[in-house]
Amino acid sequence: MNRSPFVRAILASAAVAAAVALAGCDTDSTSPSTRALKPISDKTLAEIEQKNMTKDSPILVRIFKQEAELEVWKQDRGGQYALLKSYPICRWSGDLGPKIKEGDRQAPEGFYTITPAQMNPNSQYFLAINTGFPNTYDQANGRTGNFLMILGDCSSRGCYAMTDDQISEIYALGRESFFGGQRAFQVQAFPFRMTPANMAKHRNNPNMPFWKMIKEGYDHFEATHHEPKVDVCERRYVFNAAPPANSSAPLNFSPRGPCPVYQLPEDMVAAVTDKKRRDEIETAELINRGTPTAPIKLATDGGMHPIFVAALQGGQPLLDADGGIRALIPVTAPGRIPPNVTPPPALALAATETETEALPTPRASPRQPVRAPIRTASAEPAAMPSNDADKGQKSSPSIFSRVSSMLGLRGSDTAPAQTEQASAKPAAKPAVKPMPALAVAARPKPQPISEPAAAPTKTASAGGIWPQSKPAENKPSTGKPAAASASLLSGAAPVVPTGSFDNGWSTLR
Repeated sequence: MNRSPFVRAILASAAVAAAVALAGCDTDSTSPSTRALKPISDKTLAEIEQKNMTKDSPILVRIFKQEAELEVWKQDRGGQYALLKSYPICRWSGDLGPKIKEGDRQAPEGFYTITPAQMNPNSQYFLAINTGFPNTYDQANGRTGNFLMILGDCSSRGCYAMTDDQISEIYALGRESFFGGQRAFQVQAFPFRMTPANMAKHRNNPNMPFWKMIKEGYDHFEATHHEPKVDVCERRYVFNAAPPANSSAPLNFSPRGPCPVYQLPEDMVAAVTDKKRRDEIETAELINRGTPTAPIKLATDGGMHPIFVAALQGGQPLLDADGGIRALIPVTAPGRIPPNVTPPPALALAATETETEALPTPRASPRQPVRAPIRTASAEPAAMPSNDADKGQKSSPSIFSRVSSMLGLRGSDTAPAQTEQASAKPAAKPAVKPMPALAVAARPKPQPISEPAAAPTKTASAGGIWPQSKPAENKPSTGKPAAASASLLSGAAPVVPTGSFDNGWSTLR
């Protein structure tokens, strides 16, 4: 029986409330019930309306490690995605590069699909969203690990950790999109913004072949502002594959098998091809001009957005003309930072060269490279949650899964287990000492070179921290794309799971 979106939303809300009531049988379910149903703030609702969106329209999430930012994009009334909000990431672990094996502390990179069953309201890290690692691509390439999350508590071991306030809003935006009829939303995780400047700087990184592959999906979204369809074949990603002209047979993708013959849809081939060509030309020009390569960091401990580092050390330093500290600008972090949180070891609060599409940090201050000592809230590093190792303790089923079981709907997906946080010794608070003068980090001047210099390898380094940035909203061309013959391609990449929304929610539609 067909029901209006309003009726579906009412039924879904009632079912969620009933599931939360059932959760009351658990020892610590009172708090999670409040967390999972917390409404979107009035301020964010005003932004949604201002950007011609609706509260329950579909969402899409993009993550950038180097910049330590998580973006929530939302579909507007015209059917395209536009940037709603950008959230600074409180903590991520590992290095730039994809997760390869369980225990490597790497946060995943690639394209992942989030279904209602992956939303965990009972996480011991406030709230959690399971990325679904390993996806089809990861499995085809033998990558291992489980329970890699976007979560709260600002604590990570292979996860993307936000503050509790941040994950609460991100969770609510996902929840409302499901109530509006979205069956699954896409998470795109990248090492950095895939600009020509960054591609040139990281050209010597051994992960570059993988990054070039996922940049194809990045380009598809940037050029069209539509969610790319993701498939996998020959152990590689394929984006927006369509059957060849005059073919009615559906494409059959096998993650490890040969790719079928396919082409890009005619309405996007011109825009995507043009963006790829322009980026490749600009990247080559930057390399020819001697753009220095970024150091390859090994065994680092991830990153933290500068706003959190500044908040931990008491403020953002404002420098005078000679590089000395003139004042400390108070910084308010977006959400409460737990007292046991520490930045990556020896992390420097250093501003780096920003890309042309980057915007200033929230506080207006000179963007000069500086290094600052870190004042942490504990005397020794806090224990990180083992998000892909300690699997003994499993969390309560997802609120959406409970709804399905309670109403007798098909499917029995349970929320992914949250891992047990490692116990840490009580940390004594160190005496707060006045901040010494900060040393100005000299910016290296590019030198003409005939051959790209090999990137120095750093071992046991401290990771990096990057300035908050926000991409300019690249509006897709409004003109009609020039006619282009859709060239046949032979691609490959893991098929992102389509989720089990129908199984658990079909009677609510």
